[in-house]
Amino acid sequence: MNEFFIKLHLSVILAGFTGVLGRLISIHEFPLTFLRVLFACIVIWLITFIRADRTMPKRSHIPSLLFVGALLGMHWLFFYASIKASNVSIGVVCYSLVGFYSAVLEPLINRHRFSVRELLLSLITLAGVALIFGFDIQFRTGIILGAISSLLASLFTIYNKRVGDLTQYPSPLMLRWELLGALTVLTVAIPVYFGIYEISPVIPTIADLCWLLVLASFCTVGLQLLQIQVLKKVSAFTVNLTYNLEPVYSILLAIIFFNESAEMTSAFLVGLSMIILSVALQTFSTYRERQSLPEPRV
Repeated sequence: MNEFFIKLHLSVILAGFTGVLGRLISIHEFPLTFLRVLFACIVIWLITFIRADRTMPKRSHIPSLLFVGALLGMHWLFFYASIKASNVSIGVVCYSLVGFYSAVLEPLINRHRFSVRELLLSLITLAGVALIFGFDIQFRTGIILGAISSLLASLFTIYNKRVGDLTQYPSPLMLRWELLGALTVLTVAIPVYFGIYEISPVIPTIADLCWLLVLASFCTVGLQLLQIQVLKKVSAFTVNLTYNLEPVYSILLAIIFFNESAEMTSAFLVGLSMIILSVALQTFSTYRERQSLPEPRV
């Protein structure tokens, strides 16, 4: 198997832990997201300092990197809001909509033809989420927040690939500035968020800080570095649809940690099966395409 597909699936496994960690951390979605980004910034800039990496992007590219990072920060905020409003399983299942959004938005943004295959595969995922939404009334708020989160995630992947292809910057350099963009937009949003919501607790416990460090180091810096590398060789649609496997890992972990199997209805299980089917079909289709092409030079 191509090394980039190995890295892609490793990043998906790391992503599978993010929902569980979000549930384990007791603070609300905004301070959780803000501290995740802050700690991740500290980690990546510390790595930069240790490696004495003084590489800087061109000034004309900085706004694009910050914009991509802002999309990432807002995606995380809505993702954790979805989990807090429902549960881990709902939050990660809604993330599967990124394939549908990418199939529609990527051709529009990059100005190329729509792929009938991608649209059909994405509609299977959409039907699965719609089935869950229609029957699990108690989770509708979480599903709506999750749908917004997946839209932002799709835009992030599309523009991240676009910026990476344009600049050809190494992954650590892109991530440094993207995390700064995420931190900037969340900092600006602080007075707005706390002006609307009265939340507590804000101060994390010792256990929260430990989980936040794991989340920032492995499931943020490590995951994003892998994803940036993969996007240099793999299409945004394939990356986004492969990330539909994240619910499988997250739900298994949620069952182990939180016994969420008790909250799974028959509609949820059927919808999840449809999502897994779309991933399996895309994986098989992509594999056949790659088998018919010469091995790329890396």
